Amino acid sequence: MTHALFSHRKHWAARFGTAPFLPMSRAEMAALGWDACDVILVTGDAYIDHPSFGMALVGRLLEAQGYRVGIISQPDWHSADAFRALGQPTLYFGVTAGNMDSMVNRYTSDRKIRSDDAYTPDAAPNKRPDRAVTVYAQRCREAFPGTPVIIGSIEASLRRIAHYDYWSDTVRRSVLPDSKADLLIFGNAERALLDVTHRLAKGEKIGDIRDVRGTGFMVAHDWKPEENWIEVLSTELDTPGAIDAHVDPYAMTPSGPTAQTPEGTAPVRIVPKAERLAAKQELRARTVVRLPDYDQVKNNPVLYAHASRVFHLESNPGNARAMRQAHGERDVWLNPPPIPLSTPEMDAVYDLPYARAPHPSYGDAKIPAWEMIRFSVNIMRGCFGGCTFCSITEHEGRIIQSRSEDSVIKEIEAIRDKTPGFTGVISDLGGPTANMYRMACKSKKIEHACRRLSCVFPDICDNLNTDHTPLIHMYRRARALPGIKKILISSGLRYDLAVRSPEYVKELVQHHVGGYLKIAPEHTEAGPLSKMMKPGMGAYDRFKEMFEAASKAVGKKQYLIPYFIAAHPGTTDEDMLNLALWLKKHDFRLDQVQTFLPTPMALATAMYHTEKNPLKKVLGGKAEAVSVVKQGRTRRLHKAFLRYHDADNWPLLREALKDMGREDLIGNSKKHLIPSYQPAGTGKQPEGTRTPRPEGGRAKPTSGKPGSPKPHAAQPAPAKAGADKSGAAKPTSGKPAPANRGRPPQVPKHPLSQRRGGGKSR
Repeated sequence: MTHALFSHRKHWAARFGTAPFLPMSRAEMAALGWDACDVILVTGDAYIDHPSFGMALVGRLLEAQGYRVGIISQPDWHSADAFRALGQPTLYFGVTAGNMDSMVNRYTSDRKIRSDDAYTPDAAPNKRPDRAVTVYAQRCREAFPGTPVIIGSIEASLRRIAHYDYWSDTVRRSVLPDSKADLLIFGNAERALLDVTHRLAKGEKIGDIRDVRGTGFMVAHDWKPEENWIEVLSTELDTPGAIDAHVDPYAMTPSGPTAQTPEGTAPVRIVPKAERLAAKQELRARTVVRLPDYDQVKNNPVLYAHASRVFHLESNPGNARAMRQAHGERDVWLNPPPIPLSTPEMDAVYDLPYARAPHPSYGDAKIPAWEMIRFSVNIMRGCFGGCTFCSITEHEGRIIQSRSEDSVIKEIEAIRDKTPGFTGVISDLGGPTANMYRMACKSKKIEHACRRLSCVFPDICDNLNTDHTPLIHMYRRARALPGIKKILISSGLRYDLAVRSPEYVKELVQHHVGGYLKIAPEHTEAGPLSKMMKPGMGAYDRFKEMFEAASKAVGKKQYLIPYFIAAHPGTTDEDMLNLALWLKKHDFRLDQVQTFLPTPMALATAMYHTEKNPLKKVLGGKAEAVSVVKQGRTRRLHKAFLRYHDADNWPLLREALKDMGREDLIGNSKKHLIPSYQPAGTGKQPEGTRTPRPEGGRAKPTSGKPGSPKPHAAQPAPAKAGADKSGAAKPTSGKPAPANRGRPPQVPKHPLSQRRGGGKSR
């Protein structure tokens, strides 16, 4: 049974009231009159009391229900001492790696250690361990044996079953057996967390809490919630069954004696459709799908791709079944995903009494993640785009959860009135995507039954409501507030949705773009786009035309900033060459680029590891093969194509173009991609071999400067003296085409984004 979020009776400790900040020390606990914490949250991030940061949102939510919540932020994990700082919690430890996966946070797509950490004071690196959830959970267990440990956050969510780990190039076990946690809460945790916490407070043992949606735990191989549950093998679900021949109604068969109805036989009853549907749903609700076990997916790429496919098909809260996967002598059991929050529940979560500032213990230290989002407002959760490389959908789900307009306006006013340094500019109204606010399936019945992985690929579903009117009204109301000079939209825009609302495009472009607008075609070629589940360039061209017309109508010079991914599964050298030619044709020069980063559990990661396409059935020997770029040289080449104008890349590109039979693209005229000459002092540091640039790119290791916007953002190439229209320098100058080092203004980064450097993920 699913409870309303705030339907529980408050815990007795509600008498202590609201803390100015959740305590991080015994002294702060004493000042609040506490002798102990009920819940201690351990996090890999600095503690910032703002709803964009998971530990603050969860902590304030528990506090609102009467629990005493303490924070242990970025503890020294080399011993258990730091985990004893607040004493033993009366209920449990809650463990999170932070707003980002700890491996994505620390390592680049080339497996190199990053020189900064945006979620740490002064961007100091190395303040959290690799696979932080596992390490923290084990230290909590060591600090206070017998105290329950609950793990969560995006790191735990993405590792809830056996998964490919890019950094070790192996298939690893679920985080549950490795961390030895008692319970894993995945996805949006509010509903499950409150349910579990209240039940523990009433004396129920954590090992007996097995019926909460959005939770995972370890069980025996033969364990079932009740005796009437049935188990089905995933291989039976994803393999076509036998097809019986249709009976020919015109066939001449000898007539025999009329069969006599046995005495006592009941007459046939016509079962109404509603009754049949209810029976089917009831059966589905007590069915568990058994995925191939850990050892099977570890050693068999086809079974891994199959397990990934089934896992993603069981992601709609309206029809998802429980799943289980054997790990040695025990099983990981996953209940169906959590029920999304309603708008009133979302409002209640975001209206909690956040201090909207870093904890005072950090003093004047700058925390880049806070600086990026301090003047932005999150208006929704979830994404139905289904991009295969993105982790947002796996964590937040495909159903959009929106706040009310009044709640958003209230937060803007709070920023205006209470946030130090506010100058009148809201840096973003958005979320994982800028323009999915209040969009949903037109029919709840259809939504609950849907098994599609995306509502917009290969085409926008006819059942999807794409009305932008609520968003337009919110924009207008927000910018009319006293003291608000500008409302910028910095979240990534789904332009394939935007083109369906010319009024929205006009409103956005004329009032909410600060010179640059981010959009993410990701590629130009059909092959990689089909593996990404992204729309073709036709939608981009339509949006570009509307964008330029709206900008011209108000006399503004504004630019689109398209983002691209190098070396995504399904991408060939020819695809990257065609993308480079498109960039040159449209006078774009990429400043920094990033190759595809396989994050745990993403469908694109399954493609990368298995070289199979899990978007289609993979069993039965008919799996579609996917071209994958894994070798270092080829990955560098794909990055080099995106930065074709950089002279350091020209030797690598010349060699590749000759191997591809495209020497016609080497020369010194505007029709050529790269020149035939090599300027002195260049060509020794191609993509993937360079050290970080100070200030102009990522920060120096000691500077603590925030990261730049998304590293694969394109800039319009300005006209240069001595350069032709294509941007290539004339051979008489003896110099390479100068790379445009300018960047769009720094914009907020979505806390759950797996892609580094400003900007919210789509």
